[in-house]
Amino acid sequence: PHIPYKPIKPMNHLQSTLDLGTKPIGHLLWKYALPAIVAMLASSLYNMVDSIFIGQGVGPIAISGLAITFPFMNLTGAFGAAIGVGSSTYLSVKLGQKDYLTAENILGNTVMLNIYMGVVLSVVCLLLLDPILRFFGASDATLPYARQYMVIILAGNVVTHTYLGLNAVLRAASKPRQAMNATIFTVVVNTILDPIFIYPWGLGLGISGAAYATILAQVLALCYQLRLLSDKRELIHFRRGTYRLHSQIVKSIISIGISPFSMNVCPCIIVIFINNQLVHYGGDLSVGAYGISNKILFIFVMFVIGLNQGMQPIAGYNYGAQKFDRLMHVVKLTMLSATAVMTVGWCLAIFMPRLCVRLFTTDATLINLSANALRIMCCMFPIVGYQMVVTNFFQCIGKVKVSIFLSLSRQLIFLLPMLWLLPHLFQLNGVWFSMPASDLLASLVTAWIMARYMRKFMRQ
Repeated sequence: PHIPYKPIKPMNHLQSTLDLGTKPIGHLLWKYALPAIVAMLASSLYNMVDSIFIGQGVGPIAISGLAITFPFMNLTGAFGAAIGVGSSTYLSVKLGQKDYLTAENILGNTVMLNIYMGVVLSVVCLLLLDPILRFFGASDATLPYARQYMVIILAGNVVTHTYLGLNAVLRAASKPRQAMNATIFTVVVNTILDPIFIYPWGLGLGISGAAYATILAQVLALCYQLRLLSDKRELIHFRRGTYRLHSQIVKSIISIGISPFSMNVCPCIIVIFINNQLVHYGGDLSVGAYGISNKILFIFVMFVIGLNQGMQPIAGYNYGAQKFDRLMHVVKLTMLSATAVMTVGWCLAIFMPRLCVRLFTTDATLINLSANALRIMCCMFPIVGYQMVVTNFFQCIGKVKVSIFLSLSRQLIFLLPMLWLLPHLFQLNGVWFSMPASDLLASLVTAWIMARYMRKFMRQ
């Protein structure tokens, strides 16, 4: 679209954005990654809180029912992630180019895209809820729990999409601390409301209470975000005329967002196969064990995602400003940090699995299943962080096809065949072994592609 001239705002409003191209990389990564890490850890705790209260207050089968809903929630969230990450990356590049009016149009288009997408997904999924849950592996025992939870979550889907999308925009607009505050706020409110809504001494709503607490917490956080982005003194804020969808902006957001969309959709598809294999070889409690193990390991994955989110505005700005030495510096520093984090996760899962699992349940069978799953699933964790950072790096520099391939490689090219083959050989353990096996193969492919790109890059 035609973008008219917009006067540059006072320097104090621009300084935090301009710092992306001048300040030391280590300082910037710490500044941007720390709030993102805290926010992502809070987000992982956000999911864990529901599981802990439901496991302790409702029972082990309810945990299995909740485990069925998470890939479904991630599938709907993948559409929001595509818009959020696409918008924030595009916004970072435009800020690097000092195109501030287009940046505000990106903000308005982000809001409208999230609203449209949230409404459509809610209607479609509510109409087909039972078949979808069955498809994700729900049995007669777990379906009622999964359905109670998802009806409420889907009814609030527009709020969830808009909240997540605006948080991504806040990070890109040099507001990482405010984005962190919004996420922490949802965790605190959800943690307070969960026992009140779930337990008999409170409202006694059971698993439905956890869903109500989740949506209410997001509504309050969204109000905070809307207030922040309505401040006309800020460089990027809501402005009349920015909400009309521009085809060029929408295309750019979607083209960048395809990679994170793939990264979120593929695990959801794979979890369908995992859940069905688990039910076949181990029963409903095995699905619960996978849900518990995944929650624990996801803390460290979210830590790395936080590092990636901290890297994203720095990489996007410097790529837009053609400062390639700073671009490579932040990527290397992020790789080292991600490797260190995942190694800590590996140590915890290998040496203290039962201590972690007992947070979720007191059922002896579920504890044994979960501890065994945790040890096996984390085997290749020390090399997983590198693969995640490289995938995000290619996304930041606009190499969408490479990023999509790397995001798909672990899930579709390697994990899916392993899920078919290894359970035939090792029964239930084969399902667990398929995950570290695919991690290893995907990381080797990522290292090869990155090495080829770096040789090509250095010749330029």
